[in-house]
Amino acid sequence: MSRTRTALLAALALVAGTAGAATAVVPGDVSAASVPCTVEYKVQNDWGSGFTAAVTVTNNSAAKSSWAVKWSYAGNQKITNFWNSKISQSGAAVTAANESYNATLATGGSVSFGFQGTYSGSNAVPATFTLDGVTCNVDGGPTDPGPTDPGPTDPGPTDPGPTGPKADNPYTGAKVYVNPEWSANAAAEPGGSRVANQPTGVWLDRVAAINGAGGKMGLRAHLDEALKQKGSGELVVQLVIYDLPGRDCAALASNGEFGPTDIDKYKTQYIDPIAAILADPKYASLRIVTTVELDSLPNLVTNVSPRNTATPNCDTMKANGNYIKGVGYALNKLGDVPNVYNYVDAGHHGWLGWDDNFSATVQTIKQAATAEGATVNDVHGFITNTANYSALKEPYYTINDTVNGTSVRQSKWVDWNRYVDELSYAQAFRQEAVSQGFPSGVGMLIDTSRNGWGGSARPTGPGAQTDVNTYVDGGRIDRRFNTGNWCNQAGAGLGERPKASPAAGIDAYVWMKPPGESDGASSAVPNDEGKGFDRMCDPTYTGNPRNNNNMSGALPNAPLSGHWFSAQFQQLMQNAYPPLS
Repeated sequence: MSRTRTALLAALALVAGTAGAATAVVPGDVSAASVPCTVEYKVQNDWGSGFTAAVTVTNNSAAKSSWAVKWSYAGNQKITNFWNSKISQSGAAVTAANESYNATLATGGSVSFGFQGTYSGSNAVPATFTLDGVTCNVDGGPTDPGPTDPGPTDPGPTDPGPTGPKADNPYTGAKVYVNPEWSANAAAEPGGSRVANQPTGVWLDRVAAINGAGGKMGLRAHLDEALKQKGSGELVVQLVIYDLPGRDCAALASNGEFGPTDIDKYKTQYIDPIAAILADPKYASLRIVTTVELDSLPNLVTNVSPRNTATPNCDTMKANGNYIKGVGYALNKLGDVPNVYNYVDAGHHGWLGWDDNFSATVQTIKQAATAEGATVNDVHGFITNTANYSALKEPYYTINDTVNGTSVRQSKWVDWNRYVDELSYAQAFRQEAVSQGFPSGVGMLIDTSRNGWGGSARPTGPGAQTDVNTYVDGGRIDRRFNTGNWCNQAGAGLGERPKASPAAGIDAYVWMKPPGESDGASSAVPNDEGKGFDRMCDPTYTGNPRNNNNMSGALPNAPLSGHWFSAQFQQLMQNAYPPLS
């Protein structure tokens, strides 16, 4: 199925699913006159005494500066936790009102929120919803008008660019751009020629990178070089879009140049120039993959109050809504370029694999994907494990194993996570995204640049079944102290080489983080790049709640993030898995 922009959907019907799930199905062309608003209410998980639900509201009337959705339950459902809206309940009556960051609801715009609740007996879907007092899902027109005539912004089932339809998987049948600057750094290292021709991501991590800074190639220079590498076949160029206001609010090593309130600068000085270059017809024959704003949206779920992992910076970014606005704007502007494929950051299993993080993160991404003029059809897929170290596959234990009657989920390493590796997490994340309204054809990328974990410390079989911790620790190939450790990890190795369509639902394994480029400095380094010193990059640091107060596991003597780190590159080659030949 094509993942391109499709016609707006319309006249509404409720379709009941399993475990009380319901989806608002909108098969035609939305008319503000006939359907003033639509509500999609979906029960995502139901365990007999409780449930989680996702709600998407589309406003087809005049634009709103605030909003409130109301419904009533027929049973005794009680909402206990919620996100992306402020929910109050009086008896059976529920009101979900906007947060400060998602108060604006444009004509044709959508907003998504979610919640968790309890019940006994039945969990029937509410029959009626209102938006600011107006009943939604009421259509005076036909309920099934049949196929629509694609409009000027909707080219129908395939989104033809200047050179033909957009590929379902951009990596299929294509070479991938080799960054000559990274390749030269790799080739200059002893033994580096073995990997110097691998494709890696081009990081646009500040405004100056667009035109080139410090003697480095700018975006046009990379695209021109890509045309030379392309020849007569297809070629993918991988770009990392990474300069949000208040960037990476839970870390300091990767802070950026824009302050928390600089959303207008982000749009006009960063995204707009990039979009203008990518839209140049000169580059229309390239398949341009953009990975959009790493380490941003998941922070709005895991690192905000009242959690003990909260940071003031992340609380600020949730309150002002500029992560949501920035990602939405980027998806909209970049998605308008026919040969651009947007992939949104989906964290990694060791960050978002827990029940209270997983669905809520998809909800937050969907909110961004329907902000600032973007739609879910501007999202071609998601990327996991970018610049991280989580193992692709754990071959010697699974999440379903038990030791002496104790689940591996109770081990200190797994710590009640639902996933033990990136492949299982990425495949499940894709399914969750589709269930929450993203196109059924979305694909996943997994960054395997530094998650090989080979070398002499790699286990060769399961751990002893003395107890659950001995079993997991003895058999796990990820040798970090904790999955929350992310900076220049000792013992890491190069992972699977980049390849297309390696597993079901996976568009490609990629090296989006160029191996050998530092995650952050081991100590404070004065710089003009806006990059601070994060103790997680200090090998003597004993940790914080985000890594369960473990040692950082970082290598010593590291330079600023993005700068070449020879010792790390040598370690990555030494511990590569599959091994280098």
